[in-house]
Order: sequence, then C-alpha cells, then structure tokens
Amino acid sequence: MLRLLASRRGFAVAAVAVGVHEARDKLPIYPTPEPELILVETPSELEKQIGVARRALTDTYLDAHARVQGVVSRWIGVEQAVENRVKSLIAPDEPLTPGILYVGVATLTGSVLARNRIFWRLTLPPALFILSLNHFLPKTSHNVSSYLGSLEETHFPTLAEKHEIAKAHTAMTWERVKDATQNGRETFSEGVATLVGKVEEATGLKLRETLGWRQAQVQARAHVRAQEVLRNTEESAQTAKAVVEEKVEEVKEVVEEKVKEVKRLV
Repeated sequence: MLRLLASRRGFAVAAVAVGVHEARDKLPIYPTPEPELILVETPSELEKQIGVARRALTDTYLDAHARVQGVVSRWIGVEQAVENRVKSLIAPDEPLTPGILYVGVATLTGSVLARNRIFWRLTLPPALFILSLNHFLPKTSHNVSSYLGSLEETHFPTLAEKHEIAKAHTAMTWERVKDATQNGRETFSEGVATLVGKVEEATGLKLRETLGWRQAQVQARAHVRAQEVLRNTEESAQTAKAVVEEKVEEVKEVVEEKVKEVKRLV
C-alpha cells in the first residue's frame, strides 16, 4: 500500500515538472516589455564631505553678504539723515561762500595769535569761531544752536536745565553791566557838562553851542525818557497780564464748582 502511494506521488511530481518545463519553452503571444534598469547613484565618502563643505561655505558667504548689505544700507541711511540735517540747518537765504571763509580765517587767526600760550590756544580759537559764526552767519548759527539745544534737552535734561539757568544768569549779568555802563556814561556826561558850564560862566564862551551839546543833550534826555516810558509800559502790561490770568483762574474755579454742584443735583 505504501509503495503504491509513493509511486503515485512520484508520477504527479514528474507530471508537474514536465508541465512547467513546457510552459517555459513556449513563446508568449504578446511581446514582453523590456525590464527597466534603475541606476542608484551612491556617492563616495569624499564626495559627501565635499558637498558638506560646499554647503557650509555657501551659507557662510550668504550670511556675510547679508550682513555687509545691512551695514551698507544703514550707512546710506546715516548719510541721507546727515545730509538732510545739514540742509535743514543751513539757512536758504544766507550764502555760505564768503561767510564760512571769514569764519575759518578768524579761527586760524586765533590759533596764530595764541601759539605761544597753551591756555589762549585752547580758548581763543573756539571763542573767535563762535563769535565770527554769529556775526557772519547769524541764521545758520541760530539753527545750529537750536538743534544742539534740542539734543541736549532730549538726551541730557539735567544739563539742559543747568544750561538754561546759566544763560539766564548771564543775561541778567549782561543787563546789569549795560545798566552800569549807561549810568557811568550819564554820570560822566553830567560831570563834563557841569565842568563846561562852569568854564562858560568863568570865561563867557559858548562852548555848549560850539560843541553842539544842547541838541545832543535834548536827544539823549528824550531817548532816556522814551526808554523809561517803555519800561513802565512793559511792567504795567506784565502786571495787568498777571492780574487777568489770576482772574481767569478764579473764574475757572468758580465755573468748575458750579458744574460740580449741578452734577450733584442731577
């Protein structure tokens, strides 16, 4: 029985092998497509390292280029800002060509005159520069001083406050000096006039008429009187302004109180 089963299995295996062999040898009816060949590129280790180095170098170059472009853009912005600021400081109706030359000559003259003394060498040229700039280019000098004052108030408010106080004290001192000089001139003129009057009484000569002092004295007195009237008018105007402001403040306070009372009642 076992032999019969084994013979049957062998016969079946032989039949299958013969069928497979015949199927392989038999030609197909339709043309068979050619198989596609796919080439997979596998770079070497050297090529990989070269690629990494190239990408790193490219990134570094692009980063450096962007930074340089940013610096150039900022520099161009600074140049434009400086140009616009200089144009705004220069007065359009004030020519620079002769004035700036005179300012330079005055400054160099101060350097030449003070070449032997270190103190005067440090103080005289800047003083002459400021004075000549105010004289030959007054509008430009005013614009520059205003711009510097705005910078000082923005960045150094304490220093700006002290500067304003110093300017106020300087102005007061200058006014006092002017008043003292004016009083000295008036005292000297009165003394000379008294002396001339005594000489006229002693000699009988008309020195005042000869020197033309009577008209000058009349004009001087009229000028002094006009200044006194102007000062009195200004003082009266300031006093009246202060009184009006006080009254306005009082009226505002009364109105505010009335409004508050009305709101409370409502």
